Amino acid sequence: MYLPASLTQSSDVEFHVFCDSSEKAIASVAYVKATDSQNSPIGFVMGKAKVAPQSGHTIPRLELCSAVLATELWQLISKHLVVDLKKVSFYTDSKVVLGYINNETRRFYTYVSNRVERIRHVSEPSQWHFVPSESNPADVATRCALEDFNGNEEAWLRGPADFLQNQKPLAAPAVIFPMVVPDEDCEVRPVVRRTEVKDVHPPLSSRFEKFSSWNALVSSLTMLRHLCQSFHSPTDCCKGWHQCSRYHHHVALIATETFIIKTVQHETFAAEIQCLRKGSALPKTSPVASLSPVLDEEGLLRVGGRLDRAKDTVGLQSAHPVILPRKHHVSNLLVQHYHKKVKHQGRHFTEGALRSNGFWIVGAKRLVASVIHQCFQCRRLRGKPAHQHMASLPADRVTPSGPFSHVGVDVFGPWSIVARKTRGGLASAKRWAVVFVCMAIRAIHIEVIEDMSSSSFVNALRRFIALRGPVTELRSDRGTNFVGAAGELGINSEFVEDVNKHLTQSRITWKFNPPHASHMGGSWERMIGTVRRILDSMLQDQRRKALTHEILCTLMAEVCAIVNARPITPISHDPDSPFVLTPSMLLNLKCERDQVPLDSVDIKDIYKSQWRHVQHLSNVFWKRWKEEYLQSLQQRRKWQNVQMNVEEGSLVLLQDPGTHRNDWPIGVVVRTFPSDDSLVRSVEIRVMKDKKPVTYMADLSVLTLDSFLDCSEEVVPGTVEEAVSVPAETDQTDQEPERTETYIHPRVRH
Repeated sequence: MYLPASLTQSSDVEFHVFCDSSEKAIASVAYVKATDSQNSPIGFVMGKAKVAPQSGHTIPRLELCSAVLATELWQLISKHLVVDLKKVSFYTDSKVVLGYINNETRRFYTYVSNRVERIRHVSEPSQWHFVPSESNPADVATRCALEDFNGNEEAWLRGPADFLQNQKPLAAPAVIFPMVVPDEDCEVRPVVRRTEVKDVHPPLSSRFEKFSSWNALVSSLTMLRHLCQSFHSPTDCCKGWHQCSRYHHHVALIATETFIIKTVQHETFAAEIQCLRKGSALPKTSPVASLSPVLDEEGLLRVGGRLDRAKDTVGLQSAHPVILPRKHHVSNLLVQHYHKKVKHQGRHFTEGALRSNGFWIVGAKRLVASVIHQCFQCRRLRGKPAHQHMASLPADRVTPSGPFSHVGVDVFGPWSIVARKTRGGLASAKRWAVVFVCMAIRAIHIEVIEDMSSSSFVNALRRFIALRGPVTELRSDRGTNFVGAAGELGINSEFVEDVNKHLTQSRITWKFNPPHASHMGGSWERMIGTVRRILDSMLQDQRRKALTHEILCTLMAEVCAIVNARPITPISHDPDSPFVLTPSMLLNLKCERDQVPLDSVDIKDIYKSQWRHVQHLSNVFWKRWKEEYLQSLQQRRKWQNVQMNVEEGSLVLLQDPGTHRNDWPIGVVVRTFPSDDSLVRSVEIRVMKDKKPVTYMADLSVLTLDSFLDCSEEVVPGTVEEAVSVPAETDQTDQEPERTETYIHPRVRH
């Protein structure tokens, strides 16, 4: 007995079928709800459960199987009970299944499609409703084992009384459940949209874009035309697919060129050609209206002009050249072809070669300029050295410090001297000089060395430190004697990766400029030029005497005195400021007034006044240094504009003043080193040397950059001095206007 009373005595009888699934089982259970005048009791009708398949089924598929089981259960009930089939409702807690059942727009794959069809054969989509999992009694059979079912038997038999009591009547409009993310559901077939495709044949000239040179295009089309003719009119020698040299005949090549030009003209100037054939005037908007175009016997569009009577003198090609558009691949190929013919000369040569060979390209100047700008060979032959916005001065140039605390060092020479007298004459030797330049007060110190070895330089450095005091920082180029001296002294040069490494004993930091970056050492390079000019004048006076080591040392000492006595600021014409600011003013703490004897003072006053006088001179020097000298370094005399930074992967040409430009190697930038202002002034370059990759450190001044270079050519090996591949300081740019050399090698200058 399903209900306390008979079904025939109830005014309204409804059947409610619930279904659910899990990874272990699928189940369905049916209940009857009879409504009379007093209450609406709910009774258990029938339930059924099955073991779920072990593999190959997803949760949405199992939920769909439970829905099929619910319809089968209702078919069994309706077969044995005479009931109204419209008085039944189906419930599931899967919105995916509800979307499958209510779907009217999308198609499913076979598994889902068959089961949805079975469900809709028994029921209507409006009969399916959503039930929360906690109110679904079928959930009991899918989650409980058989031995544990007795504890949940009451919930299974009693049914969801509260849920069914609050359920809306069946006469209420049903809720339509949409599909849950149909585009991501693997059970839904993708939407096939019908698109009408028109059979549009691309223009024939589009095939020409596959060729990179004019000769290759003409040669290939000539061979193709020859093969086509051999199929239509075969001969004894040429029949079908074959290879022969007959298509290389100049008549065939000229015919192919005519075919190519005619094809381009008929695709680009179709309206103009049609007007000329009809005998009507060209529209004013036509790009060739000013050329008075005419059609020749072969159908080519040529320039009309006023030289019709001169064609017997200068030829048809020069009097009436054929017209071609600027924005076409064939025009580009022709410009490249004749640009190579004139051996990569300028626009005037290239455009003249085009015109002489009978081609009139509309807007040829812009096209020729564009081709030359992108020409790899032209960039390699005439590319300009790169540069970047002039960097700020380093801190040791603009910060007051003790004399020769921050020093720039370089070696110059040699000079021939008399080493000793022999029976046959005089034995000569060579001497070099090491110049130490104070970065702050611009004073210099020169030491003479006997050879260019690292040991000679170390001895000169020791003498310099003994005379001038401890040195905090040394700056130099990457000469081999400097690198070797740094290694012998145990000094770690300061690079980007190893900052603030100092020598434990001498406390010296040695900073190296990038190779081939002489402008970064302009503060001491300029001093070498000044010393050379003074020394040349002295040696002119000493030309009758044999130059010995002692005389050379004496001359160097006098040169130091002259250079250190030079003004470092503009000379003032103010009578209240008669003193000139010189480096020796701080080095010697003397001026002309110091030569006046102090007669009427006590010995104690001498010490006291001398101390105060020395301190006063020092204060005067640094005050004027800040007000006059430091302000003179403010202006940037060159490299005033910020340029685009070099990027990794850029193709560059590495300059080598020791070889011809054609032998300069092509390299690829593999690493960049931005400065504090985020501008790149030093890069690491990889080039091929003896068929092996070699890495160099370089400054931008020795690079020829071009972001439009074609990387198809093989990197040419070159003879460039290999440098240590480590980044260096990039903020040492000096602003001395006298230093204008670009290709100075960072070794000893002879």
